[in-house]
Amino acid sequence: MSAVRGDLGVWWINLDRAEERRRQMEERLARLDLDAERFSAIDGRAAPDLVAQSLDAAAFRRNMGRAALPAEVGCYLSHLAVWKKFLADGRPFALVLEDDVVFHDDFLAALGAALDHSDRWDMLKLNRIRAKLPVRQGRAGEWDLNAYLGPATGFGAYLITRDLALRLVPRMLPMTMPVDYEATRWWAHDFRLLGLEPFPSHVDDGGVSTITGRNFAGVVKPPRHRRLGNYAMRAGNYPRRLWGMIRRGMFPAPKQRR
Repeated sequence: MSAVRGDLGVWWINLDRAEERRRQMEERLARLDLDAERFSAIDGRAAPDLVAQSLDAAAFRRNMGRAALPAEVGCYLSHLAVWKKFLADGRPFALVLEDDVVFHDDFLAALGAALDHSDRWDMLKLNRIRAKLPVRQGRAGEWDLNAYLGPATGFGAYLITRDLALRLVPRMLPMTMPVDYEATRWWAHDFRLLGLEPFPSHVDDGGVSTITGRNFAGVVKPPRHRRLGNYAMRAGNYPRRLWGMIRRGMFPAPKQRR
């Protein structure tokens, strides 16, 4: 079953203090003629009580080998809040964007292909930070639909179904890892996560992240021996993904379907 653009709500996340990013994003969206609603991002740096209420700091440190950044919690809560707005909106699909996304010339065509094949995914990534060890599940027009044996992180642009948002929202708190880790643990939350490749967008923050600062200056990693929990989690996720893909008939790669 395919979907059309009218089935799609579009939201983009932007901090009020990130005025230059807002201007750039408005220009990019205008060039695409993409009707999108700005979401005023939750600023974790300005809401310490909310950060404390939403975060399991000890679990985050075990999982990631470092402390959570307040802005990181704000980003997590912003995506969660957008999903709630999406659920209240009533449409069956959402396109969620961060304000440093750069659209490629084929973005709208790729979006159309993704919607044409909306019965094959619950979450579809349209760009990435990491997308390791892809396993092709088929084609969507000129694009590959890939699952990943490795990590698939980055939340700059993705599609999500109403059903998945409904299932994920009550499972997301307290926060124990970044949003693009928790919400892509498809084997734990039982959903179909794919990427559309070649990706029709990428992120470009100019080397200055609103979460980690300039050149990741805000991230302080403890010594390696204090990051054993993170290493164990990352290593353990490979067999979890493999077994999950085998169970779902995604590995070995299925025959191509158009």
